[in-house]
Amino acid sequence: MTATTPPAPGVTAGGRRPAAWHGWRIVAAFAVTQTAGYGCLYYAFAVLLHPIAAGLHTSTTAVTGAVTTALLASAATAVPAGRWLDRHGGRALMTTGSLAGATLLAACSQVRAVWQLYAVFLGLGAAMALALYEPATAVIVSWFDPARRPRALLGMIVVAGFASTVFMPLTGVLEHRYGWRATLLVLAAGYAAVAVPLHGLVVRRPPAPAGSGGTGAGPSTVDRGAAVRAALRDGRFWCLAVAFVAHGAAMSAMTVHLVGFLVAAGHPATFAATVAGLLGVLSVTGRLALTGAQRRLPLHRVVAAVFTVQAVAAAGLPFAGASRAGAVVAVTGFGLGFGIASLATPALLAERYGTAAYASIAGTLAAPVTLAKAGAPLGAAALYTMTGSSTPVLLTIGAAGLVAAAGILALTPSRPISEH
Repeated sequence: MTATTPPAPGVTAGGRRPAAWHGWRIVAAFAVTQTAGYGCLYYAFAVLLHPIAAGLHTSTTAVTGAVTTALLASAATAVPAGRWLDRHGGRALMTTGSLAGATLLAACSQVRAVWQLYAVFLGLGAAMALALYEPATAVIVSWFDPARRPRALLGMIVVAGFASTVFMPLTGVLEHRYGWRATLLVLAAGYAAVAVPLHGLVVRRPPAPAGSGGTGAGPSTVDRGAAVRAALRDGRFWCLAVAFVAHGAAMSAMTVHLVGFLVAAGHPATFAATVAGLLGVLSVTGRLALTGAQRRLPLHRVVAAVFTVQAVAAAGLPFAGASRAGAVVAVTGFGLGFGIASLATPALLAERYGTAAYASIAGTLAAPVTLAKAGAPLGAAALYTMTGSSTPVLLTIGAAGLVAAAGILALTPSRPISEH
């Protein structure tokens, strides 16, 4: 989909209202493809990390490095992918990404050396940038007006929030019965069967606004370039970037190390894993709460409040986490903001910069955020090694949450930049 100024809901250039507005079909398709995509291309490897390391006779650190390589490749691909989507729409981009992702999952099942694993993960990272949340969000933004956009994004993201709940146990069962190589082949076949046809057949350009006389093809390259340059000159864009880079780093570090933090606090591994599993369910709860609250309160204040709660929860975990009740309360407080960024980012960007060059601007923001997500777990591990304690790590995560809240609060309401 070309990221253009959205049409009136369901109204074509000729003023006719389609029997079933296609935008909601796209939301339904993305609810399926994003669940399968994150489940197969991302969460499955959390389960397969140790089996792959054993199968390749290498360390889990080496395999973790391959996953980090995928995130780096995704960051590098985000900006050109956004520009392509603004110019040509999402169908070819997302169909290619899902086909490449399935092919590379199959290729991963055949690797025999660590260098081959890294080569495959480089490609997987690029495929994720073409087929997962960023392009899907840009497509939805182009289809829906501001009143309906939050519900459309929520429809996709709430369902996809259960990707880990569905695919991590499924991957574990498959690996136990058939081994990691066969598991990857099964996941590749399933992902290809679901995502490739849905992206290829359902994704399309939005209709032109009624009375525009246009084709929905969107603004010129010059206009898009000017919109991106204007965003980069806007101080509020950099406040947003600081906020979501800090938040992405905090989320990534906590996700990777939470089980280790809880075990180090004296809890059994089974309890730690169960509590960590709350994050997926809490992410859905937080997204629902954000969607409801933003109808009555300014979005940036709600997001800043959630980030502050997360900061307090992370910083309090070393002190309250020794008891089971304290650990649950702290993880619950942190988990309520888990996934908030996937709703807040498109809402804040579209509100400030419009939709004409949304994918390019969002891709520019996604690149440093993805880099932060890739590097934060490594930085957290290094800090833990240096200090021998999880307390400095959790306090640093809490500080990152406060930085994120401050960055969001700097987004004081103002006219959209396109109107300046």
